[in-house]
Amino acid sequence: MKVLVVRPMEMPEVQEIDHTLSAMQELVGGTIQAVYPFDDPVALVCNDEGKLLGLPWNRALTDDHGVPYDIVCGTFFVAGLKEDDFASLTEQQIEKYKDKYSNEMILSALGLSLVLALVSSVVATVLGTLATIGINSMSRKSQLIINNISYVPVVNPEIITGISLMLLFVAYQRFAGGLDFLPDSIMGLPTLLIAHIAFNVPYVIFNVTPKLKQLDIKLYEAALDLGCDPKQAFFKVILPEISPAILSAFLICLTYSIDDFMISYFNCGTVETLPIAIYSMTRKKVSPEI
Repeated sequence: MKVLVVRPMEMPEVQEIDHTLSAMQELVGGTIQAVYPFDDPVALVCNDEGKLLGLPWNRALTDDHGVPYDIVCGTFFVAGLKEDDFASLTEQQIEKYKDKYSNEMILSALGLSLVLALVSSVVATVLGTLATIGINSMSRKSQLIINNISYVPVVNPEIITGISLMLLFVAYQRFAGGLDFLPDSIMGLPTLLIAHIAFNVPYVIFNVTPKLKQLDIKLYEAALDLGCDPKQAFFKVILPEISPAILSAFLICLTYSIDDFMISYFNCGTVETLPIAIYSMTRKKVSPEI
């Protein structure tokens, strides 16, 4: 029986399987469940306990307007229908659903990349700006030490940073495995978010530091003399002066986060960003759709 197999984080592929229950169960990794979300005479066959078993997210099921209403976990396949049984897909059906799930994978990866880049850039910009203000208030020797440490993620090859963070997350999972109050499985979006924040913060420090050093400290002191408390002086005097540097740092973080492949590849778990999705597509062939 010719079916279209769709695995998590992979392009769909046509596969010949035996027309038996055991062959279908082996393909999806457990008991099967057939759903019929399409108008065509085809069935989507997936693992009945995919969500309960914690299988990786695969593709979303959408309504006629493209709004997701459910998600399929684990490997599934699309098969044709004839009366009361499954059948091979026609060539037209294969092309139709191959294109559908290929595009869904790319759009899903793009959405994740944009959300990840936006959230990590905002958090990194806030942390980096606060760190810059703290470093600027230190002694000259302390500033030199902290700034040199901040250079490490920038001058390091990305593969070293990616593997180092992956080992850190693996060590955490082993440590958390013996403690009930800590989550012991964080690989995925949480690790991606932490990794992107970690390599973005130094870029914020390097962008905001020069602008802060150019700032005349007498402006801050004058604001205090005129009745502002330290909080008001910061938000009404310091922040407007360094806001162009903060904005440029945010845009740099956004660009680096969307573009990153190496660090994301080692820390993505069961999810994938757009660069990883494109890489997985080019491993088999280079298609104009990319």
